[in-house]
Amino acid sequence: MTLHRDLPRQSPGSDATTRRFLSVAALAGRLPERPRVLDLGCGPGRASLLLAAEAAARVTAVDLYQPFLDELDAAAAARGLGDRIRTVRTDMGALEGPGFEDGSYDLVWAEGSAYNIGFAHALERWKRLLAPGGVLVVSEIEWTAEEPSAGVRAFWEPQYALGTRASNSAAAVAAGYDVLGAHLQPDSDWDEYYGPLGARNESADPDLPGMAEALTMTREEIEVRHRHSTEYGYTGYVLKPSDPRWRTRPQTPDDRLAVHAVNAAAFPTEGEADLVEALRADADAWLPGLSYVAEAPDGTLAAYALITRCQVEGVPATALAPVAVRPEFQRQGAGAAVTRAVLDAARAGGERLVLVLGHPEYYPRFGFTPASGLGIKPGFEVPDEAMMALVLDEAAPPPRGEIRYPKAFGV
Repeated sequence: MTLHRDLPRQSPGSDATTRRFLSVAALAGRLPERPRVLDLGCGPGRASLLLAAEAAARVTAVDLYQPFLDELDAAAAARGLGDRIRTVRTDMGALEGPGFEDGSYDLVWAEGSAYNIGFAHALERWKRLLAPGGVLVVSEIEWTAEEPSAGVRAFWEPQYALGTRASNSAAAVAAGYDVLGAHLQPDSDWDEYYGPLGARNESADPDLPGMAEALTMTREEIEVRHRHSTEYGYTGYVLKPSDPRWRTRPQTPDDRLAVHAVNAAAFPTEGEADLVEALRADADAWLPGLSYVAEAPDGTLAAYALITRCQVEGVPATALAPVAVRPEFQRQGAGAAVTRAVLDAARAGGERLVLVLGHPEYYPRFGFTPASGLGIKPGFEVPDEAMMALVLDEAAPPPRGEIRYPKAFGV
């Protein structure tokens, strides 16, 4: 800790990344004007200070190392934020007592700290702290290469079991969350961390107790990152507990007639219902496990969402269509629940890109942005803002070019 003390960051990150995570959380969670924020493993509190200043948040900042908390207290006082930030020295894996009651926080924040107790354990332990509509922002180190090299595995496997975007997304869903966003942090975030740490490593006194070993470990860590930066990285997950009003699940063969009825009821004609059947018959388009339903409390199928295979300049991608809600269940969250569920399933299944032609005021809440911004375009005329894309995994750049839909779409 002597090696790390007084450094600006204790993990890869940047103010720009913190703002990006906050913007996703605010859009999807509809945070109150003065959100109650719990910053876990806060370190010297770079995120706490930003959240207090720019989101007008009331922040409870937790860490086990008192000198970090002292740094944060001093910085908060110097910036006039002392009344917005409260520091607490405790174990983030065992939060109990006053201030840590169920439903106490609108936003639980953990940049670069969940690995201390394990990603899956963190998701389980921290969920109860969220108020209704609350959001968890947590970053996790994970593999970004399909086949990480032996050298980088030899470094990480003895100390921490890295997952992948697919496995971590699946873990979040299994823990009862929807994935509102998953964003790979840029290399510059690592520079902001390793730059000051590397300089400290060169100037530290190796004769201090334990320091020689710490210096050796730090040099190895920085060198491994330098050699293998394309094989692992930090991803920030923006998570929200799933809407308990709707049970979402993959469609079963027994649901076929009910799915047809949902689509027939949701649209003026049976065209969308027939589209689903045509896509089901197309082996090149149909993706098992990506046809999803949402059930009302009485078991009635209330909503439906489908993702099928498409191509962008010959590269596999996916298309979201249709999304349908029975009229009696519209504007009650069923459509959002089933859409998030099928997107979660696509992410957990290793899909990288989803396209949708839809309402430009509805789909951005799920992270969709104009496809043209990624160099993707349809082969027919539509308003630019209506053709949208969602990158599920940023480890590889998305394809660019023209979208080719399955024949059933008729375009």
